[in-house]
Amino acid sequence: MYEVVQVRLREAGKVLYFFTNGLKFDIGGYVIVEADRGLDYGEIVSQAEMVLDKDIIEEPLMKIIRKTNPWDHRQIEKNKKKVKELMDACSKKIEAHRLSMKLVSAEYSFDRSKIIFYFTADERVDFRELVKDLANVFRARIELKQIGVRDEAKLLGGFGPCGRELCCAKFLKNFDAVTIKMAKDQNLSLNPTKISGLCGRLMCCLSYENETYKEIMTNVPKIGQEMKTEKGRGKVVAINPLKRSATVEIEEGKRIEVPF
Repeated sequence: MYEVVQVRLREAGKVLYFFTNGLKFDIGGYVIVEADRGLDYGEIVSQAEMVLDKDIIEEPLMKIIRKTNPWDHRQIEKNKKKVKELMDACSKKIEAHRLSMKLVSAEYSFDRSKIIFYFTADERVDFRELVKDLANVFRARIELKQIGVRDEAKLLGGFGPCGRELCCAKFLKNFDAVTIKMAKDQNLSLNPTKISGLCGRLMCCLSYENETYKEIMTNVPKIGQEMKTEKGRGKVVAINPLKRSATVEIEEGKRIEVPF
């Protein structure tokens, strides 16, 4: 039996399982972990859980070394301050190699043995020569990672149409499939500008809120259905799932709101 916990690597890395190594952690705490050819840091994003067989977890399991200390946090901040330098150098190299790619962000691993550059592109890019140039400049392992528009929004952050911080940047671990049917089931306007996020894709909240809407909408009147109210019989013309109410049109075109 193995005790594991989920950790989000760096600021924008994957959420992976790690052995707790017998240590106890709080969600939101930072830790130093084993990484490919070095050390890295990450944030605890789940409670510890027990697994009977480590093979049921897809990625190779590595362990958490320790909780972060003040020196670690100073090192992390120093690495973050180097981002502009990384971005400037990489942008110049991209221009020199005339590559059709848009650089989005960059980050050091904790021990600075590795640098990851995130970019978007309309098609596959041959960046082998670019990697060689960057390795010579920074004397570190270089990884160029092509990401999608949702990942770009997650990295850059911002505020959604609701006025709150982007869900993907705040707490979402993965991007689940989002369909237009979810918007229909939630009785939302199908105007693309109303149901799309900053990334231009359907908003993630349509997906993770969908089960709640399905539960609310169980055994509710259908639009067009006739129903009896205190003010007489009428026809359902709208449903408000969150208020758990129906708008009913009665005689002479008058509309009333009825709870269900």
